[in-house]
Amino acid sequence: MRLDDYDNDIDVGEAQGSGGFGGGGGGLLFGLLPLIGSRFGCGGIVVVLIILAVLGMNPLGLLTGGGGSGNAPVTRSAGSGSGSGESVRQVCEATPERRETCRAFSNAENTWEKIFAESGQRFSPPRLRFFSGSGQSGCGAAQAAMGPFYCPTDSGIYLDTSFFDELANRFGAKGDFARYYVIAHEFGHHIQNLLGTSDQVRRAQQAAGRAEGNALSVRLELQADCYAGVWAARNRDRLEPGDVEEGMTAAQAIGDDTLQRESTGRVVPDSFTHGTSEQRMRWLRRGIETGDPAQCNTFSGAI
Repeated sequence: MRLDDYDNDIDVGEAQGSGGFGGGGGGLLFGLLPLIGSRFGCGGIVVVLIILAVLGMNPLGLLTGGGGSGNAPVTRSAGSGSGSGESVRQVCEATPERRETCRAFSNAENTWEKIFAESGQRFSPPRLRFFSGSGQSGCGAAQAAMGPFYCPTDSGIYLDTSFFDELANRFGAKGDFARYYVIAHEFGHHIQNLLGTSDQVRRAQQAAGRAEGNALSVRLELQADCYAGVWAARNRDRLEPGDVEEGMTAAQAIGDDTLQRESTGRVVPDSFTHGTSEQRMRWLRRGIETGDPAQCNTFSGAI
């Protein structure tokens, strides 16, 4: 995918406390919670959530993939970083992976700003925070094992770029568009936060049982996949042959059913939190084919 260089006024920086454990493998801890549940039952999930709470994280906010406190989104802050005093260029040029991430993030920001303007809505951009191994977010500790995530409390996308190695080597999802899909998906959670969708899901989950809460999480994640497709559609002239296939490969690789089958040999639908491989691919494709956020209503009807 052909992307321009990043804008120098994006809000990018280092997560506070980054680098505590050095580099690291990364992973989709919250996508893997269903695997823990299928093997160890609800007690295993409870133990994991207790450990996360001890580490200072907000399990509920992260499990909803962007549900949150409803704090006002941050506004653009040119070169604000995260208190480290580094410029946007210093942060983004630290590694080739960071530079690529900044370019995709900047493009997504410009794309969604235009989409919001089309409907007369006010757009507030998220912040991008890099960390290596560990760091701190507005939702608590950031760990490489969590994979990329969005924190609604500070409107931040948190990313350890070592995850991209795992995406290619463990999940078999190679290519630049596979990586851009991950970034666009997290950006989709920011859109849900701006629109109030995340808060609505969080409140509904608080009143629901475990299975119902998981089902709501699936719908939230699939909508973020669809929003990622909308971003790609709005940049269709930048796509190259094979890009869409790379995105589909990534979506297929991280479906709940695929992850469970590979890890435990069995599939437990009630424990899904992100959706099946088929669902993730279908909603990503819907976004790509329509380019219309209104077509991403995963909360109405069957998914």
